[in-house]
Amino acid sequence: MRILIIEDEVKTIQSIKQGLEEHQWEVDIAYDGTMGLQLATRSAYALIISDIILPGMNGLELVRKLREANISVPILMLTALGTIDDKIIGLDAGADDYLVKPFEFRELMARVRALTRRNHGLAPTANLLKIADLELNPDTKQVIRAGKEIALTAKEFQLLEYFLRHQGRVISKVELAEKLWDLTFDTGTNIIEVYINFLRKKIDKDFDPKLLHTQIGMGYVVKLLS
Repeated sequence: MRILIIEDEVKTIQSIKQGLEEHQWEVDIAYDGTMGLQLATRSAYALIISDIILPGMNGLELVRKLREANISVPILMLTALGTIDDKIIGLDAGADDYLVKPFEFRELMARVRALTRRNHGLAPTANLLKIADLELNPDTKQVIRAGKEIALTAKEFQLLEYFLRHQGRVISKVELAEKLWDLTFDTGTNIIEVYINFLRKKIDKDFDPKLLHTQIGMGYVVKLLS
C-alpha cells in the first residue's frame, strides 16, 4: 500500500513520511505540484496527501487535473487556510477531505484510515446496489442513473454506498462521521452537510424521483417517497 505526499515544506514532508512508514505504509514524495501530478498519473496510490499552496502547480489545480483524468484516488488536502469557504473550494475541486495545519499526527492517521478503508464494516458483494433508476457497482466504482454515468469523488462514493446499503433507514450525522470519517462527530463542523449537498447535486438535481432526503433533526435517508 503506497501513499503519495505532495508538500514543499521539507520538515513537514519528512515528519509525515516517517510517521506513515512507522505504520507500514510505503511513501513517495514530491516537492511541487508538477512533479506530484506526474507521479500521480504514472503510479497507483491508495491515497494522495497534498498541500494547497505549492510551487509549479497549486493543490487545487492538481486535484482538478486528476479528476479530469478520471483518477479517483482519495485525496487529503493539507493547508493553513482554514475558513469554511476555503474548505468548500477544496472539496468542490475534487478533494475528499481537508486537514488544517497545524495538526496532530494521530488526527492525520485517522483521516488516512478513513480514506483508505473503502468498505470498512461492509460485507463485500459483487451485486449492484440499486434504487429506482440509480445503480452503484462496488467493484468497478461506477454509478449510473437513468443510463448516465455519474462521476463521484472517493468520499462521495463511500457516502452513497453506505446509504444504498441502508436504504430506508434514517442515518444520523454522528453515524456518518464515525463510519466514513473515523472521527467523533464535531457539532461545530458542517462537513457532513457539504458532502450531502455535493452528492445530492450529482444524483438528484437533474433527475426524478428524488432519492436523498433530509429528516430534520434526525439525519438523512435514501428512499423512494410514496
